[in-house]
Amino acid sequence: MARTPLNPLVVAQDPAGRCADCIVGGVDNAKTDNTPAATPDHGSDGHRLTARWQELADQVRHHRQAYYNAQPEIPDADFDALFRELEQLEKDHPQLAVEDSPTRQVGAPVPDSSTFDNVEHLERMLSLDNVFSPAELEGWLARTPAATYLTELKIDGLSIDVIYKDGRLWRAATRGDGRIGEDVTANARVIESIPHQLTASDEFPVPDVVEVRGEVFIRVADFPAVNTRRIAEGAAPFANPRNAAAGSLRMKNPEEVKKRRLKMICHGIGASVGFSPASQYEAYRALAAWGLPVSPYTEAVQSAEQVLDKVAWWADHRHDAVHEMDGVVIKVDDLAEQKALGATSRAPRWAIAYKYPPEEVNTRLEDIWTGVGRTGRVTPFAVMRPVKVAGSVVQMATLHNQSEVKRKGVLIGDEVTVRKAGEVIPEILGPRADIRDGSERAFIFPQLCPECGTRLKPAKKDDVDYRCPNTRHCPGQLVSRLSYIAGRGVFDIEDLGDKGADDLIRRGIIGDEADLFTLTEKKLRTSAVYTDAAGKLTAAGTGLLANLEQAKHKDLWRVIAALSIRHVGPTAARALAARWHSVDNIAAASEQDLAATDGVGPVIAASIKQWFTIDWHTRIIDAWRRAGVVMEDNPAERAEQTLDGLTIVATGSLEGFTRDSVKEAIISRGGKAAGSVSKKTDYVVAGTNAGSKATKAEQLGVPILDENQFVLLLDKGPGALG
Repeated sequence: MARTPLNPLVVAQDPAGRCADCIVGGVDNAKTDNTPAATPDHGSDGHRLTARWQELADQVRHHRQAYYNAQPEIPDADFDALFRELEQLEKDHPQLAVEDSPTRQVGAPVPDSSTFDNVEHLERMLSLDNVFSPAELEGWLARTPAATYLTELKIDGLSIDVIYKDGRLWRAATRGDGRIGEDVTANARVIESIPHQLTASDEFPVPDVVEVRGEVFIRVADFPAVNTRRIAEGAAPFANPRNAAAGSLRMKNPEEVKKRRLKMICHGIGASVGFSPASQYEAYRALAAWGLPVSPYTEAVQSAEQVLDKVAWWADHRHDAVHEMDGVVIKVDDLAEQKALGATSRAPRWAIAYKYPPEEVNTRLEDIWTGVGRTGRVTPFAVMRPVKVAGSVVQMATLHNQSEVKRKGVLIGDEVTVRKAGEVIPEILGPRADIRDGSERAFIFPQLCPECGTRLKPAKKDDVDYRCPNTRHCPGQLVSRLSYIAGRGVFDIEDLGDKGADDLIRRGIIGDEADLFTLTEKKLRTSAVYTDAAGKLTAAGTGLLANLEQAKHKDLWRVIAALSIRHVGPTAARALAARWHSVDNIAAASEQDLAATDGVGPVIAASIKQWFTIDWHTRIIDAWRRAGVVMEDNPAERAEQTLDGLTIVATGSLEGFTRDSVKEAIISRGGKAAGSVSKKTDYVVAGTNAGSKATKAEQLGVPILDENQFVLLLDKGPGALG
């Protein structure tokens, strides 16, 4: 009797490794869900492949459900790796690519436990395919040529589908599985950026029906306040803004949703009646004209090379956006070309998402220690199980102060979400409170300085930071001040790193920063860091002595910053140097005159005056002066104040300037180097890949200069620009 083979992906096996079909030898009466009906490969490789397929498919379904309908259990990068392995397995073995494979599905079905009504989208919502390297993106661009592409930021939020009928908000729903989502209309109505009524314009009349696709998110700047409120209410904090947004949109009480500060940005249109744009960019212009929020970061480019440039630029500016983002979406702009390219079962062929390496990972918080900074502030920091994030392995992360530990709601032993943004110190975003097992314990802030044993106290009554008052002799403060002085933003002493500073202080080679410029080869020979096994100076030791000679002739603002006056960083130091021209003038100035210095103000002025009242502080100045450190600027070398009173924003890459040097060029000529564009901005200097700041300048009517015009402005002032 002929028999119908069992599904090859049923993985029950006997000890010999035979599949269920081999064991039973009977008829498959019902096809197993989610698996292909195909003739099995009875070899061991066939069983191994089918078993791996089933394992991957189950994991992808599970984690996708957790991501869209609960709390993610693994980092995005780990999910991407699972998904890509499943895709590759199906590509190599097409018989495994069944119709309902997770690789062909969008989002996740609405869970049975949902308390929201299920609704069907007017037009199916799709997902996006991903690429993870420039080479993969170049391949997609080669397969998808277009006259114009749009580059958009991939917002890390929650997809939403909002339908307007006759211009009025009719319904809003989550994406769900792309066809069926949850009706969250009541919650959408309290999101400030989602208008209840569209506004018509002469160019873009409001259509009879329009289905708008967007992303709901919580701004990075609003996230701390959301978590603070949540902890105050006795709830566990969110690990990141995306989780907070997803949880907020599904709350049953719209008044509570309103408190979560949700925002929306539109990124597409589904079904429409009475609206037929020619391009995606035109559609965005219409959405904006109707009063819907569109991204200020979207740009139209005309070549594959420009696409790659934008992707590279945003890799270095991921944190310039108001929302979290994990990549750039590239779309063919022309809608006729989009239609011709079509879509797969889950994603359009005319769009792709370039995903950056992850900046967020999960790891275990092993302990919380404390360290002492240069101004005596005692800072808790996390000691974590080592984990790779943003291309490097991290084990430490800042927790700022004891109030921040409470606000984040982290416990020792928690699984925590960690973020590392470029070169910024890693930061713990929050705990995975949903998986605690009861073994976690609270952090107890120390009463005594961990370095010298002095009792800690706030510097003033309302200060949230606790400080060690032993500023003169605390080893931790001395080492921190020395490391700070050596930093790139101060004296830039290349061969004096953290290890070197620690060695010089703890071995007593120097007593404090006053002795820094008295270092000699003889003194350095007692160092363990700057000598070799034979006791001779290493290249770093020789380099340190040379660095110190160079530092004696640095700009005045660097000397001011090196004094470690509380609140006086490089920006305030530049302002003080530009106004007062010498350390002695600053010391002699009244508090009122100092406060009147642009960029200083009363708080910094009071701190400066208090600093100069302490004897051992002034001894630092005396010692540096005796060693040859220049304490004033040379009037003959002072730049002409061609930018006096002007506020200038520089954006993009300039050939003749670094980020630091362009700022210094502006400040040294009397201008203010601002970081964001506003109506008060006088000029925006736009280099290569200028991005959103140049776009905003255009919108506000702020003059935009190229590099040559900027150099002319520096030399001769605004009159030279005509």
